[in-house]
Formats: sequence, structure tokens, C-alpha cells
Amino acid sequence: MSDLKAFIAGFLSTLVFHQGLLALLHGTGLTSRAAFAAAPTWPLHLPAFVSLAFWGGVWALALARLVRRFPRGAYWAAWVVLGALLPSVVAWLVVFPLKGVPPPNTEVVKLSLLLNGAWGLGAALMLRAARY
Repeated sequence: MSDLKAFIAGFLSTLVFHQGLLALLHGTGLTSRAAFAAAPTWPLHLPAFVSLAFWGGVWALALARLVRRFPRGAYWAAWVVLGALLPSVVAWLVVFPLKGVPPPNTEVVKLSLLLNGAWGLGAALMLRAARY
């Protein structure tokens, strides 16, 4: 049950925190990238934001297992820092090359770290609320 809670927390955090922050940044003109991209993804042709939320769930499952090993006082920092770094670095070094996307520029790096850090905070909040 705890793995399911972690997955759901990561999935929902993607929709609420990651995409919510992206919508706020886009709405204020700080990024041209819009939230809730509906372009179909390969191979299932799901909207991009649904695919992103699925992977947010997978990342939360992995991070929940990793964060358990940290001292209790490091819970929040671990979720924010690891949430910002790990998915971002994997995207830049693995996903981008596989999709033929050029290496990230400074704006993409900053945006990735900010959005994924917000995602990590959201997942941590949701897991705490679920008494994970």
C-alpha cells in the first residue's frame, strides 16, 4: 500500500505542483512553455501531461524508498533537492538524447530544477498527509 501511496503522491504532485507552477510562470510571462501540454506521446498517444504525471509517480516511488534512508530531519530537504536533481539530470542525459532534443540551455536547466523541486516538495507534502 505504501508504494501505491508514493506513486499517487508523485502523480498528483506533477499535476498540482509541477504543472501548477509552470502555469503560474507561463501566466506571468516568465516562460514560454505552457502547462498541461496535450500533444500525444509515443507509444500510447497519451497527452504529454498524463505521461509526465505517470513518470512523476514512478519517480516518487523511487525517491520514497531512497528518502527513507535519510535522517528524519532531512526529509524535506531530501525531497526538494533529490526531486529537483535526479529527474532533471536523467531527462537531460538520457531522455533528451533518446528523443533527439538538444542539450538544455541555461533557461531549461533553471526551469527543470525549479519545477522538479516543486514536484518533490508536493510529493513530500502529500505523503506526509497520507501518513506514509
